[in-house]
Amino acid sequence: MESIWSKTCPIRERPPLTGDFRTEVAVIGAGMAGVLIAAALQEAGARVIVLEADRIASGQTRNTTAKITSQHGAIYRRLTQLLGKDRARQYAMANEAALAEYRRIIAENGIACDFEEQCAYVYGSDAGTLRAEAECAAALGLPASFTKQVDLPFPAAGAVRFAHQAQFHPLKFLKAISEPLTIYEHTSVQTVKEHRLVTNRGTVTAEKIVFACHYPFVNFPGLYFARMHQERSYVLALENAPLMDGMWIFTDGERNPYSFRTWNGLLLLGGGGHRCGENRAGERYNELRRRAKEWYPQSREAAHWSAQDGMTADSVPYIGQYAPSRPDWYVATGFQKWGMTASMVAAMLLRDSICGRKNPCADVFAPCRFNKKTISGVLKESGQAVKGLTRRLFQIPAETAKQLSPGQGGVVFLHGKKLGVYKDTDGSLYPVDIRCPHLGCQLEWNPDEKSWDCPCHGSRFDRFGRLISGPAQTALHKESQK
Repeated sequence: MESIWSKTCPIRERPPLTGDFRTEVAVIGAGMAGVLIAAALQEAGARVIVLEADRIASGQTRNTTAKITSQHGAIYRRLTQLLGKDRARQYAMANEAALAEYRRIIAENGIACDFEEQCAYVYGSDAGTLRAEAECAAALGLPASFTKQVDLPFPAAGAVRFAHQAQFHPLKFLKAISEPLTIYEHTSVQTVKEHRLVTNRGTVTAEKIVFACHYPFVNFPGLYFARMHQERSYVLALENAPLMDGMWIFTDGERNPYSFRTWNGLLLLGGGGHRCGENRAGERYNELRRRAKEWYPQSREAAHWSAQDGMTADSVPYIGQYAPSRPDWYVATGFQKWGMTASMVAAMLLRDSICGRKNPCADVFAPCRFNKKTISGVLKESGQAVKGLTRRLFQIPAETAKQLSPGQGGVVFLHGKKLGVYKDTDGSLYPVDIRCPHLGCQLEWNPDEKSWDCPCHGSRFDRFGRLISGPAQTALHKESQK
């Protein structure tokens, strides 16, 4: 699986770190967030290096649908009720400022990245709810209105319309802004203690450290593993399908939970979202294909890919100081499904914080925030972790390795042990320890993507046990095939 962004924009390789290094700021992660944060700090005069375990944009950035918008679903009524009007306005204005900053950077640097202004729509089946959301968003200063006109292949009662939003090619943009930065690829940060980062290539001593690696891998302090989970979603790029004006997303609970946008003659159809580790049926892509055939019978699939997003209890990212006991550590995580806009928000907030400036929108994103109204979400995350540990310890597999279909995997008994086993098309078995090396939850087989996924915190491994994404930092232990 490769996204249309990866297919159409290769980015030059950078060398790995060699030896020991000192710098003012070290940024962990060279996705959109890490690169934007480093660029903002370097523009402000700081000495910055970026450490990337794989390649630039090799994580979630290449799998985005690349919408730059302050419309993040029908969230503003909920945010106002949950956080109060002042904090909800901070969130809204920070995202509008991020959109303006993209415009500035692209215009001043002449970046050709297919940036185009579009309206953003959130559709639904309840006109009253949509009107109320539009009124609330407009009261916060957002360019929001209600419309009954919907450009969708199925009925809807209307949509909340945000004017003057945008979409782009994320890798064309990232390629341009990363050029002047010092980035070390294939340099995996293994431990962080105070101001010292230990990598597989050497060490870095930094006055300030920024975790922009999608999901923080240092569990204590911070406790991000208890305050976030990860969700996956799926996209088809369709040729010969009617192109749509605007960018479209659904409200929660809709019967048609699909998203739409266009790029370069392709229609991007998204959907099938679920918590990471909860895709046992493996029908997400097939469901999208069935819908594409129903709505656009003349279309043809040009590409398909999936994305993964960090989800917080109150739907607001964690951007700011990592923990009170680590005043020189910073974090940018939990971007929900809006990583392009949130990455720029993170760049602006962390630049100001590290440079000693006051940002009027910082409080709503503070990682140390606590709200009694969101405690149920935190308890739910803890419960999910307990469930994953209990499944590993007490659940008895129903299948044996012999019962697995070729090309699929599952949790089975093999040689008297409970293991995760992938059966290749030639019948070869590839058994692995089913415990996630992050915190020990039982992994689950994802048949759509032939991967082992953690339902607790979202770590993923390929069918042979190699690490795809964290917070785990090591591959799965391989068991004997005999």
